Amino acid sequence: QVQLVESGGGLVQAGGSLRLSCAASGRTFSKYAIGWFRQAPGKEREFVARITWSFGDTHYVDSVKGRFTISRDNAKNTVYLQMNSLKPEDTAVYYCATTQTLGVAARQYDYWGQGTQVTVSS
Repeated sequence: QVQLVESGGGLVQAGGSLRLSCAASGRTFSKYAIGWFRQAPGKEREFVARITWSFGDTHYVDSVKGRFTISRDNAKNTVYLQMNSLKPEDTAVYYCATTQTLGVAARQYDYWGQGTQVTVSS
């Protein structure tokens, strides 16, 4: 089993920044990549970014390219999502999850954290 715990969410004004953390424990050797997803009220869960654990290869959804940066600290088993130039439409609950693939669909991810709320005011 893999346990994931997100932190770092909060309320920020448009144009501001937040850094989310995802701490992994348990059978961490079984994960290949960790992704960040977000879900706004009334909307489906949306892929945001993904990083492979071994090589650090990254992939982003177009709407966050140039504003968000995903990174990992292998020694701490932690993945980060640095979010800059935040917009009100970035408001959502953000989740991290593990996958054995390079997919961007939520169904391809097996273990999930509990989520952390990000609210961007205009």
